Amino acid sequence: MRIVFMGTPDYATKILEGLLDSFEVVALVTQPDKPVGRKQILTPPHTKKFVLDRGLSLKIMQPPTLKDEKIIEELRSLSPDFIVVAAYGMLLPREVLEIAPCINLHASLLPKYRGASPIQSALLHGDTTTGVTAMLMDEGLDTGAILGYSVCDITIEDTAITLFEKLSLLAKELTPVILRNFSSILPIAQEDVDASYCKKIKKSDGLVKFVNALEVYNRYRAFIVWPGVYLESGLKLKEIHLVETTQKHNAGEILEIEDEAVIVGCLQGSLKIERVQPPSKKEMSAIDYIRGKRLKVGDYLL
Repeated sequence: MRIVFMGTPDYATKILEGLLDSFEVVALVTQPDKPVGRKQILTPPHTKKFVLDRGLSLKIMQPPTLKDEKIIEELRSLSPDFIVVAAYGMLLPREVLEIAPCINLHASLLPKYRGASPIQSALLHGDTTTGVTAMLMDEGLDTGAILGYSVCDITIEDTAITLFEKLSLLAKELTPVILRNFSSILPIAQEDVDASYCKKIKKSDGLVKFVNALEVYNRYRAFIVWPGVYLESGLKLKEIHLVETTQKHNAGEILEIEDEAVIVGCLQGSLKIERVQPPSKKEMSAIDYIRGKRLKVGDYLL
């Protein structure tokens, strides 16, 4: 069974790793290398780095678009039995969809959270269950017929980091099952009336206020990798925990100073803040920060 794999981040790498154990992967299609960091160092996608580090012989393609006829012909010439897609970052045009069955591993229980940020969206909404959907792709945005699900719980301690790991392992296990049983699976059409969508994350999404402790904590869990969460002053909240969700407080008031953390009130609920990063400074403990600012119980962290 010949597989063309399309994927970009570490979530996709796990799925690729599973495919390599069982099938003939003839090509990796991924996003172009991008400049990263202050020095704008040209950096390959996670999947490409994995292939290069392993010394694998499969073909690597990084087209800026899939609408180029030369790229389409190149994919066609590989004669794949399946095209497997996971967090690739581009919609597939009809000409690519017609080359072979295209199966997408989407990190939500479709039709919930179609779009670019399903894992973060599950955390933002405080969901307690999520999963991976294997979907037969069409020209829409995550609208294709469903081939199979794999489900997992979300704990209150889960962040985008731990949930990415959980879902990537589920997808790694689900994909070979779908491919081996593809001919006997009856695809189930999605109900658009039940669909919800999630957008691409922006840096401004990380701005928080001490209004609702649970909402701040969920935003922290969702955006822990990027863009993080920060106050209007620019102070980044690098490590926080939920204390309680019901009591009423003044927004941002320091309620208690512990040995290694500061308890801060919200209009509803409270948070334990352990690590912060002031603008243009290094990350530090919240205790060191309030000492430097000479803040005490009753003062405000704003």
